[in-house]
Amino acid sequence: MKLTNEERDMLNGRNGNAVRQSMEILVSLGEIFGAKRLIDVASVQIAGVSYHNLGDAGLNYLADLAKDGKVKVLTTLNPAGMDMENWKVLGIPADFAEKQIAVIDAFKKMGVTATCTCTPYFVGNSPGFGSHVAWAESSAVCYANSVLGLKTNREGGPSALASALTGKTPEFGMHLEENRQAQVAVNVNAKMETVTDFGALGHVIGNKIGNKVSYIRGIEKASTEQLKSFCASIATYGGAALFHMEGITPNRTSIPQESISVSQKDIDDAKKEMNDNGEPDIYSIGCPHLSLKEMGEIAGMLKGRTVKKEMWICVARPVKEDADKKGYVKTIEDSGAKIACDTCMVVAPIKGRFKCLATDSAKGCFYGRGKNKFKVIFREIPQLIEEATA
Repeated sequence: MKLTNEERDMLNGRNGNAVRQSMEILVSLGEIFGAKRLIDVASVQIAGVSYHNLGDAGLNYLADLAKDGKVKVLTTLNPAGMDMENWKVLGIPADFAEKQIAVIDAFKKMGVTATCTCTPYFVGNSPGFGSHVAWAESSAVCYANSVLGLKTNREGGPSALASALTGKTPEFGMHLEENRQAQVAVNVNAKMETVTDFGALGHVIGNKIGNKVSYIRGIEKASTEQLKSFCASIATYGGAALFHMEGITPNRTSIPQESISVSQKDIDDAKKEMNDNGEPDIYSIGCPHLSLKEMGEIAGMLKGRTVKKEMWICVARPVKEDADKKGYVKTIEDSGAKIACDTCMVVAPIKGRFKCLATDSAKGCFYGRGKNKFKVIFREIPQLIEEATA
C-alpha cells in the first residue's frame, strides 16, 4: 500500500504514540484487504463503547491512547452501557457506572463527541452525499451507505478510533464503487406499511441472501423510521452494509440478473419466528434510537396512561433534549415509562434481570435472545403500549 510522506511520518511515530498505533492498525487492515492507499474521512462513529463489552482491557487501551491522542474529524460514539446521567433509575450497579464513566471520559479526552447513539445521523453526524466516513455500528453503517449515500465499511471499534485519530481509512470494500453494485434483485410482494413490516423484511432478506448487496423492488414509499428499522434488521440477520431500494434510496447501480421474491407469507413467518411464548417483564422501544417524530407519537399514546411494567424509551440525548422542549419527555415520564438516553437493551448489563423482552425491534429480538437469553415478543409500538398499560 502506497503511503504519502505525511502518512509515513504518522506511522513512524512523529505525531505521537496514539497516531502511530492507529496507523499500524489501518496499514495492517489495508494490506490484508488489498487497499492501494489511505483516503481521508469526513467523520467517524465508534462502536465498542459499553464497559459491558470493553472490560478493563478495553478501558486501559483507551486510557493509553488518550494520553496523547486527539481526533482529527467529527467523531461520535455508539451507545454506552447505561444512561450517563440517570443510570440509577435504570438499575445499573454503581461499580459498573464507575467504569463506564471512565470509558466515556477517555473518549472525551481525545475530543470525541459523547452523544452515545446508534443513530448519529439524528445528532449532526451526517456528511454530504458521497463522503467517505469510518462508521462502526452495523445499522448506522447500513443507513449511511444506503440511505445517506455515504461510503463506509463496517469498522470495528479499534479501526474506527484509529480513523478518528488519523483522519484516514484504507480504500477497500464499500469505499470502491465496483463493490457497491447490486448483486441480487429482491421482488417484494407484500404489504410494507409499518415499522415492524420493515423489520421483518430485513429478517427475510438477510436470511435469504446474507451480506450480498440487494436491489429491492416493489416498495412504494418508506419513512425515515421504517428505513432505520430495515437497516438494523438486514444488517443483523444478514450482515449487509448496503442495499438499493428502487425509487427511494439515492445510489445508482446496475440491476442484477439474479433475483429472489419475498411474499406476504415470508413476512408473516418472520414475525412469528420473532415471537416466543412468554410474559414480558421489560418493554423496550428504540433500537435503533428513536427519532423526534417517534418520541412525539409515543408521548401521544402514553398521555393519561400508567405504565405497569418496566418500560425503556431509548433515545439519543440531543433528541431527548429536543423532545423535552416539546413536552414529550414530561408526558412519557409521567406515565411511569423510563427514558433511557445513551444506551439500549442490547448493550446495557441487564442479562439475568429480566426473562422476556417485548420490543418493536427485529434487531432487539436477535440480541435479546442471543446475548441476554431472553424470550422475545415482537410488536408494533401501539400494541406494546397497550399491553404495558393494561
